[in-house]
Amino acid sequence: MPSHAIISGAGIGGPALAHQLNARGWRTTILERYPQRRDEGQNVDIRGAARDVICRMGIDADVRAANTTEIGTRFVTADGRAVASFPVGSGGHSDGPTAELEILRGELSRILVEHTAEATDYRFETQLVDVTDHGDRVTAALSDGSTLDADVVVIAEGLYSRSRRFVTPVDVHRLGMYCAYATLPRDDSDDRWWNWQHATKSRSVHLRPDNLGTTRGMLSFLSDVRGLEELGRRDLVTVLRRTFADVGGAAPRILDALDADAPMYFSAVGQVHPPVWSKGRIGLLGDSAFCNATFGGAGTSLALIGGYLLARELADGDDPSTALHRYRDAMRPFVATAPTVRENSLRLANPRSRFGVRAVHTVARAAAGPLGKAVSTVSGMTGIGGDQQSLD
Repeated sequence: MPSHAIISGAGIGGPALAHQLNARGWRTTILERYPQRRDEGQNVDIRGAARDVICRMGIDADVRAANTTEIGTRFVTADGRAVASFPVGSGGHSDGPTAELEILRGELSRILVEHTAEATDYRFETQLVDVTDHGDRVTAALSDGSTLDADVVVIAEGLYSRSRRFVTPVDVHRLGMYCAYATLPRDDSDDRWWNWQHATKSRSVHLRPDNLGTTRGMLSFLSDVRGLEELGRRDLVTVLRRTFADVGGAAPRILDALDADAPMYFSAVGQVHPPVWSKGRIGLLGDSAFCNATFGGAGTSLALIGGYLLARELADGDDPSTALHRYRDAMRPFVATAPTVRENSLRLANPRSRFGVRAVHTVARAAAGPLGKAVSTVSGMTGIGGDQQSLD
């Protein structure tokens, strides 16, 4: 009987782990509390060692075919004037704000699920209710009333994981930033740049291209109020209307689309750093285990790397609890390379005053100029893991 892994979460890390375990002869069952694969989400990027992972998984061509077509990041004013531009690859060896491999989260999820659908038992509208570690196996009680036995249970549910409690209790540290993402009809004026518009009172407006014939809009803002993510859609749109009422540029277009029931999701940016990643035969993967912030490009890359390394350790044949400890040791150097996101840095990057916005634009112009490009080239930053960390 082949070894069996129960994985909670059908996002990125869970199917990546299943893919690699299937390739090593394991049976895998993925639980997902939503009724189907989640298609929502904006751009994610694949950087550093995660590029090697998708090559080893054999999905590199699929990922490149689903590229969003974004050609770079551009800071703009409300009237559309470009302040500073960072084309893909403009930072020497670094991807810069826009990575070479930009893909919609939903598209990457689709690719991973398609490549695991035959070998993995997907159970949607199902979640963990309880987990019992017997020492030689794990029994999972599921929300549909059934139970499953497995050699290991891996929780890959994301920042606000409901099942992380089976490993360790931990509170999410909220950073005070909220992001509303909307899918908009493509407009004739839309281009292939990530257009980033700063506004006063720590607000930003974003438009980004995709490969599906639509445009992705985002409204982000800082607030001392906590819990906004728990509001219903109607109340959230009201909050956004009031927050961005005096912001021009692309803001009215995004707000009008939300009023017209454009697809939207809303998130509170946060961090979590659990003291442990495993308890016996139960482990954490992806944002459940290591999340420095729910943006910035690190989460997806780390989930792919984590899925690959965890599968390798589990397949070595040792006791799963030992394999989970080795996996954490292997992942630590990659997690250490993730960008550090702090509340004060968020406030500097999202200023309240007109003077602050002008200062951000001044810094961006310098970074996009010859001297800034030369410094980036010399630094040789390559993303998560970079050239310093090996998967082997």
